[in-house]
Amino acid sequence: MGPQTTCASPPATETTLAWLAMAMTPGLGPRRIQRVVGGLGEAAELFRLPLTALEALQIPVVSARFIAEGKARKAAEEEWQKTTEGGCSVMTLADDDYPERLREIFDPPPVLWVRGDRGLLSQPAIAVVGTRAPSAYGSGMAEMLSRDLAARRMVILSGMARGIDTAAHKGALSAGGRTVAVWGTGIDVVYPKENKRLAEEIILASGTIVSEQPMGTFPAPQNFPLRNRIISGMSVGVLVVEAGEQSGTRVTARCALEQNREVYAVPGNVTSRNAWGPNTLIKQGARLTATWEDIWEDLRSQIRLELEGRLEAAQDGDRIGEQENLFAISAESGAGVTASLLRQGHSAMPPGLPLSPAEAAVYGLLRMDETLHLEELLEQLEGQVTSAEVFTALFELELNNHIRQLPGKNYVRRM
Repeated sequence: MGPQTTCASPPATETTLAWLAMAMTPGLGPRRIQRVVGGLGEAAELFRLPLTALEALQIPVVSARFIAEGKARKAAEEEWQKTTEGGCSVMTLADDDYPERLREIFDPPPVLWVRGDRGLLSQPAIAVVGTRAPSAYGSGMAEMLSRDLAARRMVILSGMARGIDTAAHKGALSAGGRTVAVWGTGIDVVYPKENKRLAEEIILASGTIVSEQPMGTFPAPQNFPLRNRIISGMSVGVLVVEAGEQSGTRVTARCALEQNREVYAVPGNVTSRNAWGPNTLIKQGARLTATWEDIWEDLRSQIRLELEGRLEAAQDGDRIGEQENLFAISAESGAGVTASLLRQGHSAMPPGLPLSPAEAAVYGLLRMDETLHLEELLEQLEGQVTSAEVFTALFELELNNHIRQLPGKNYVRRM
């Protein structure tokens, strides 16, 4: 996450330390911590009780001793120091800015570790989830939908895992939007490591990284299914883009249903293994989603008004450039240029500057839902365009964000 400035930690309140102490105590989970606080009346009372009184709260003996012997308070003070020195903050269920949507779920995390804008956690958000090994179509749809929704001030929530999660975060950032990454590690432990730059970009773009795991927590497999309830819990709905039959995305979708959140799904090719998840969800009642409008029209009026107000405020300010261009293009095309390309098929030309004959020839052969290898591209254009012109066209198209190069010299249109 880059170098951090070390300085003296500001003092924590007794209430915050008590919540932290319980979160650091072995044997105390979210539900049990809430019951303990209910019995205490005030969390700070935790440090004043003797062992017998702690045991009377019906918590495990090992947990009661950990607290009574002062180990929990010491762990909390050390955690507070590490968190604040790392430029992060702690949010507890006792804080006024704890996200209300998350507070409503069955087992909200008692403590959240936050890097970035805390207020972003309470804004209307769509969770975008899916497989870690998507097709070009899947990653393109995740990026496109996230970009279009973020451009309209929806916060994009995901887990920053490989695949669909990464595409969702990148889509939000490309629109100049805001995105929240919910980690299954400590917020100082980037996972996967190749997403270190993405994590930094999220923070630089006034986004947020959040976790219920203490600082330094390594990527233990059991932590990731747990974090899925946070992803769905903070959202107004969950969008599933490609997920296999055994995908962990099913956990997030199930959490969304249990939390009374809307579930959206992008339909996929029935012969594709990754289409099983979204197609099954659609059969079970999830909203079929092809463009941002399918989600937007389904939002509650209050949420739409809030987002439209944020959008109008931004348009009335000094923000110009790429984001405003995106709004103008979207207004002209209705569902956006990317949706228009989907409707027109693979022969449509991209918006923006006119293409050279070589660029038009290359672009005309590429598709959004299927990759084309460089050798095959050269073979199909043989006799029409020289290999040097093909290489130049690919470079220019990629530079102008019209196409993407995938591993193995495969190319695909951007959505």
